[in-house]
Amino acid sequence: MKYDIVSIGHITNDMRDMMGERTPFVGGAAWFSSFAAARSGAKVFVITKMAEKDRESIASIEREGIELRLLPSKKTTSMENIFLSTDMDNRRLKLASVADFFTLEDIAAAPDAEVYHIAALSRDEIPVEAIRMLAARGKVAFDLQAALRYYSGESVVYTDWEAKKTWLPFIHYVKADSHETKIVTGLDSREEAAKLLCAWGGKEIIITRQDEVLVFDGKKFYRAPFDPRRLDGRSGRGDTCFLAYIARRKTFDIDAAVHWAAAVTSIKMENYGPFTGTADEVEARMKGQKY
Repeated sequence: MKYDIVSIGHITNDMRDMMGERTPFVGGAAWFSSFAAARSGAKVFVITKMAEKDRESIASIEREGIELRLLPSKKTTSMENIFLSTDMDNRRLKLASVADFFTLEDIAAAPDAEVYHIAALSRDEIPVEAIRMLAARGKVAFDLQAALRYYSGESVVYTDWEAKKTWLPFIHYVKADSHETKIVTGLDSREEAAKLLCAWGGKEIIITRQDEVLVFDGKKFYRAPFDPRRLDGRSGRGDTCFLAYIARRKTFDIDAAVHWAAAVTSIKMENYGPFTGTADEVEARMKGQKY
């Protein structure tokens, strides 16, 4: 069987600290993004590593019709997401534990897919050589956090990706938030950063910010607003948006896909956990978008 999307990365057991109010949740890019993709019509396969004792915490993923390969690990990755204000783009991450990293053998055993989503949470989680390996089999979707983040004790630190010009030509979909684009390009303007990421080799650049998602395909900018009525489910915003967009791109143009992704993400941000809304709810939200 050939899947629409294979997503590879750690699923986590995390804690959200919103100005002192603490809430545990399951997280990780592979978690949030796979639900969004499946509910956007994609056939999804997820490969993750976590401790066997935590398997029950992700049981709902298979009930979504998402196929799961859980590889063994001594530990499960766990982070604390600390928000010190209502600015949802400004958070601090504190590391509690880390699952075993993936090997190239793990990656090579991935099933056939149209798109391979590298959903790593740090630069060491998936070997960088996996980009070239997967690009030979399908389109690569890459979250820049997989190259910019690394773990230093309990801290999650961001630094530039020195080898970006080597690897970006192998990547079709490049995702980042406005903070990450500034780190990797040195530019404050998201539009100029997107142009530079495209010039370095990326094909479709997806940049999220608190108020909107911006897409650049090398020729034209597309954008759509986020309009959540509350922010209970802020964690996973970018992951949700990224794969809702990619799933929709299978049969729709960029403009339609970006508005779909923004609506999915807006609904998701109103509730804890991954996106579990319906197509009718997304269509209704799209009709209410301001631009």
